[in-house]
Amino acid sequence: MIVYRELSSLEQDLGIRAQTLYAVSNNLGKHYRNAKLPKKSGGYRTLSIPDAVLKSIQKQIAEVLLIHMPVSRHAKAYRFGSSTVRNAKPHVGKPIVLKLDILHFFDSIRYSTVKDKVFPAEIYAEPLRILLTMLCYHRDALPQGAPSSPAITNIIMYEFDELVGQWCRERNIAYTRYCDDLTFSGDFDPYEVIRFVRQELRNMGFLLNEQKTRIQRSGQQQSVTGIVVNEKLSIPASYRRRLRQELYYCRKFGVSEHLRKSGLEILESTYRMQLLGKVNYVLQVSPDDQDMLDARRWLQQTSKSC
Repeated sequence: MIVYRELSSLEQDLGIRAQTLYAVSNNLGKHYRNAKLPKKSGGYRTLSIPDAVLKSIQKQIAEVLLIHMPVSRHAKAYRFGSSTVRNAKPHVGKPIVLKLDILHFFDSIRYSTVKDKVFPAEIYAEPLRILLTMLCYHRDALPQGAPSSPAITNIIMYEFDELVGQWCRERNIAYTRYCDDLTFSGDFDPYEVIRFVRQELRNMGFLLNEQKTRIQRSGQQQSVTGIVVNEKLSIPASYRRRLRQELYYCRKFGVSEHLRKSGLEILESTYRMQLLGKVNYVLQVSPDDQDMLDARRWLQQTSKSC
């Protein structure tokens, strides 16, 4: 474990001058801008986006310092090798899939929690703990647009993930967490799990988003982070149908003509990359999907000729 007691050591490892670190921390409001993103459930999510200087600092903090902090194996987001597929896989073919959501997750994380859990006194001298926490925190919340925030959430949730994971193992329940989405599967009483998780979240200062609680039984479609898990991992039929339709029109009329007919104001190269991303997503879940394999080859070939 690397211990930082002197500012010079931190300065050297981050590769950023102490003068810059303090100058930015003293004027954080000037280094953020707000952006609104539409939510699937309606309304908007406001993100605090750091500028280039603060972003580079936060990225260095994440890659140099936070990378060494423990992360639970139950956490399936914001870590090397993580994906929605890995989050969904443990829940395939289970009688019950229970999905829970943490209410206002990033906004509920306190400054003191970041300081205590992410920059503990055993590793950092007090002035450094304050400095680093300030650089990763903004206006009484963890900024969702900061590159350091994802790693911070996994570190903060480590003890919760391990405690809940152990409780579930004793009851033969599979548990994974993808950011603020908690998923449980097996043969169990879902209301017992809800009561337990609700209390453990309260102990950490979080609340359960009761409106997003979903109990999915084997007789209905069970999905985890957008992937169907009833019998095997599969993409929802509606998603695949829309994608196949897009690809059909692109191959029939050409990409530029399809964009014109659809009224989409986007560069053809950008649209091709988006399509390729969707195709690769399907193949990540269903690697033997011949239609998508053909579509990927076509997109790659036509992109080279453009």
